[in-house]
Amino acid sequence: MPRMDVRLVFCTCPDHDSAQALAHHLVARRLAACVNLLPPMQSVYGWQGQIEQAEEVQLLIKTCADRLEALQAAILERHPYELPEIVAISASAGLPAYLDWIRAQTREET
Repeated sequence: MPRMDVRLVFCTCPDHDSAQALAHHLVARRLAACVNLLPPMQSVYGWQGQIEQAEEVQLLIKTCADRLEALQAAILERHPYELPEIVAISASAGLPAYLDWIRAQTREET
């Protein structure tokens, strides 16, 4: 199996409760092997012509390329933001056993 199929997906949530609920949903549906909830941070961004600032929780989601579309749909379905952050990057390297674990955890159950 190619090693380039693992993805790290960034997604911000407005608070810990929504972040935790989304993380549990993604792992339970095997759309993510693991989701890290990073401590609250300050985000500054442009939105609808204004400069906004908000405290957010950053999610770091580990998944595979073949689950990315379903993961994105699940985030869009449950996320409180009108336009949630969903940015995926390819893992170009990593501990082979850990990458295999991500693949195993995100395989659809048959």
